Amino acid sequence: MPNQLRPLTVLLLLVASCVAGRAEIKLVVERNDNDSADSSFKFKSVPSPARHDAASTAAFTVIDGVLERSSGGVKALNDGRTPSEEDEPGANFFFRAGTDGGRLRVDLGRVIAIKQINSYSWHPANRGPQVYQLYASDGSATVFNPEPKRGVDPEGCGWKPIAKVDTRPKTGEAGGQYGVSVSGGAGVLGEYRYLLFDISKTEDADPFGNTFYSEIDVIDRDAPPEATDNTPPPGKDTLEAGGGKYKFTVDTSDTPDLTAWAREKLEPVIVEWYPKLVAMLPSDGYEAPRKFSVRFSDTMDGVAATGGTRVSCAAKWYRDNLQGEALGSVVHELVHVIQQYGNAGRTNPNPTRSPGWLVEGIPDYIRWYHFEATSAGAEISGRGFARAKYNRSYRVTANFLNFVVERYDKNLIAELNAAMREGRYTPDIWKEKTGKSVTDLDTEWKAALAKKLGIKPGPPGPAATNAPAKP
Repeated sequence: MPNQLRPLTVLLLLVASCVAGRAEIKLVVERNDNDSADSSFKFKSVPSPARHDAASTAAFTVIDGVLERSSGGVKALNDGRTPSEEDEPGANFFFRAGTDGGRLRVDLGRVIAIKQINSYSWHPANRGPQVYQLYASDGSATVFNPEPKRGVDPEGCGWKPIAKVDTRPKTGEAGGQYGVSVSGGAGVLGEYRYLLFDISKTEDADPFGNTFYSEIDVIDRDAPPEATDNTPPPGKDTLEAGGGKYKFTVDTSDTPDLTAWAREKLEPVIVEWYPKLVAMLPSDGYEAPRKFSVRFSDTMDGVAATGGTRVSCAAKWYRDNLQGEALGSVVHELVHVIQQYGNAGRTNPNPTRSPGWLVEGIPDYIRWYHFEATSAGAEISGRGFARAKYNRSYRVTANFLNFVVERYDKNLIAELNAAMREGRYTPDIWKEKTGKSVTDLDTEWKAALAKKLGIKPGPPGPAATNAPAKP
């Protein structure tokens, strides 16, 4: 399935010229707001990130400051890959929370005629804007210091000031996607080997003010045109669902053998089912995430996991299950994207904790009784009957939920979902909706299972303390 992209809304914040030494410097800053931004980083004037620029083979070194452990490190700045979404720490470079940035050196390996230096960032809030001073050097000065720490003036040790960058808007939201382009008025910034970014945080209101830098490009004036190939990396598709209301990325760039399956099988399922899942799980005043990502990894163990709006899939398991449970497992994860139970504290000062068996049981109910309604994937066999209990999680809980939905309340799943999303779930909800406690419903369900299987029910099995492995 080809990529489906809407035109981006681009806000041109600044076009300015300044003088650094004798060279005229042109500084262009552009921003895509959170609704318009996507992994392509398309701007009106600032080029999209390149994959084969001079920085792609450069050595990036932090010479002052401490990186946050959850960041993607310096390799995120020149790997040619951009984040799939607005809050993806592992795809960005950023300094530790509570610190005021640091200094980053780029060694291009040789002196080149630099045409342009471009920096890119993306975050939904205050970690989007860029604030830094840029210096450059050819390394030939007798006083040249390749590692000037904070407190050392770079101009006094062989570095030339190039530009001061501050993309913080004076009013309005700071979040979004920023592209900064520094170029020379005469077509070249100068001939340099080293670049120094003296990076500052964007705000002091909380510890989380260090920018999420997604990529830094250095364009060689003498490089052939193919060195600035801005086409999206293979296997990274951005698509829309719900008539353009929802946008998502499917990333198989690390697992190219899964690209054809993802495009032919998975992407059409997501386009069709994500809006359906949103409609199944409403609650007052809630809007489901409009952007999310699905990424396949060769280094991940297990099956799949969802953090926020990022779905991560273990490629090894998917290769073995493409003809079986692969599609359904992603649908399960998409329900997690929509649930967002962890955000209950934003609107409820005293939220109750959502039980894990329901957090996993609802996605499997939707998977097995809606998406794969004819598969009988959540049926319980005679062999599994003794361990069946309402809080076994996953497909066992899905079977229990289906029993209660069919017998008592067709709207039960939406009501349970709303209660957990709003942080007001208690076991009393079962009696309110069905007239019976959850343990009484469990006993009734087990009796119905026994009758269906033709076996005599024994005493209820023990409640599960550890959720079983995902299917």
